[in-house]
Amino acid sequence: MIEKTIEKYLSDCKGLKELSLRCLNTERWNGEVSLMIIDAAITSVGVNYFQVVIPKVKDFERNFIKTNIVNSLKSLSQFPYERAFSIWKNKRTWQVVREISLYLSNIADDDKTSLRTWAEKSSLENWKEDPIGRIKGVGLITYQYLRMMGGVDTVMPDKIVKGFINNILINTGKDRINNDMELIKFIDKLALKLKVTRVEICFLSWLYKNREKIPPDFIK
Repeated sequence: MIEKTIEKYLSDCKGLKELSLRCLNTERWNGEVSLMIIDAAITSVGVNYFQVVIPKVKDFERNFIKTNIVNSLKSLSQFPYERAFSIWKNKRTWQVVREISLYLSNIADDDKTSLRTWAEKSSLENWKEDPIGRIKGVGLITYQYLRMMGGVDTVMPDKIVKGFINNILINTGKDRINNDMELIKFIDKLALKLKVTRVEICFLSWLYKNREKIPPDFIK
């Protein structure tokens, strides 16, 4: 059964619960919401998280966060992203970052409160009508990842999660799940049966080949 297989993987992945709690408590990237948004925007392109996303976000942190050039969502929304082309030369990604930052910065004075307030009111079923979901370049994956980091226990149906779940389904004689919404609902039920968070299953998918040791940067 798929539950038994995932239970084994979960038991092998030490520190996964801590990682998931950090995500749900909006503490990824030391609680720096600007970096969470950049993380989500680059991740949605489909590049390798450990080899590409983490190094790029760390580069931005070193060059613009720690130097106080970007110190809030408001400043990120006004950031001339051409300055960061040496880190990530994708205009559309930076435009998405700016528009998300602009919307969230108008919710509350505190960045973490802004993200968590939006996430709490957000909806999976009506995601395309959501102010962030309507931003050009924001797909379901980015939307779901932001909700996760804003405290919502859900899952993003990216190719890694989809491949992980489908491989187990096929190996246990079950049919693949290709529809994103069906996959999210399937993981909802799976998490309830296993008494774990959806976020844990999502991150387990990313860490599957590395499950015995979570990379330090990923816990950050």
